[in-house]
Amino acid sequence: MLSVWFQDELYFRIAQALIAGLFALLVIFLVRWQSIRLEKEIVIAVLRSLVQITLVGSVLIYVLTAPTWLGLLILVGMMFSAAMTAARRTKEIPGSMRATFLAILLGAGSVIGVMTFLGVLQWEMSSLLPVGSMIISGGMNSCALALERFKGEVESHVGHIEAGLSLGASSVEVVKPYVRKAFRASLIPRLNSMRALGIVWIPGIMSGMLLAGSDPIYAALYQFVVMAMLFVASSLSSLISMMFIRKYIFSPAEQLLLRPN
Repeated sequence: MLSVWFQDELYFRIAQALIAGLFALLVIFLVRWQSIRLEKEIVIAVLRSLVQITLVGSVLIYVLTAPTWLGLLILVGMMFSAAMTAARRTKEIPGSMRATFLAILLGAGSVIGVMTFLGVLQWEMSSLLPVGSMIISGGMNSCALALERFKGEVESHVGHIEAGLSLGASSVEVVKPYVRKAFRASLIPRLNSMRALGIVWIPGIMSGMLLAGSDPIYAALYQFVVMAMLFVASSLSSLISMMFIRKYIFSPAEQLLLRPN
């Protein structure tokens, strides 16, 4: 229908984006109906995603021809932005920003570095930047899920934690069950994606390669490579964030700093 109304390619794409954005904003009515109070976050997320991806698309043609060192700087900047996004929901946790940045840097960064060194991920900007950003995004999402779950678990078990500390248990020991639960919860989306790969959904990279005329087997194998890298980056980032954050929520005297509001 849109192709009939809009003959110009630019106007056609703008109309597609507007309709998709309005459709996403319909969720606001459901949220208000259930009094969940996420309206502001939804509006900001939809508008930011539209503006950001449009800006990226505008400069991507220049970035993809830039030197590799500039791509590495861009990836580091993405890691910092990802850490801010992951830590935003858990500002109450002491050191959450530091923990998420180190976790993403060490987790996602190590995957990008090792896979690039081994030749699994190509040095060319056209490969390094898009796939690297996906790996960083995976680490960001896992960190955010892990921190939010960990915060909820700790705040719900303050009495148990302080009782354990008073009996002589170390801070690492008393929060171990909550670290385990948070880590498991952070990997549920990634594990579900891997289980459903090719059956419930065909990811974007494979779809793009197929549309470009690549052999379906080659496209499938490369998509698995990307999914495996995402899984490793997500797992490492989540685990490292838990290793850091479990120390930050205690004082040097092993007093619990994270408490319910």
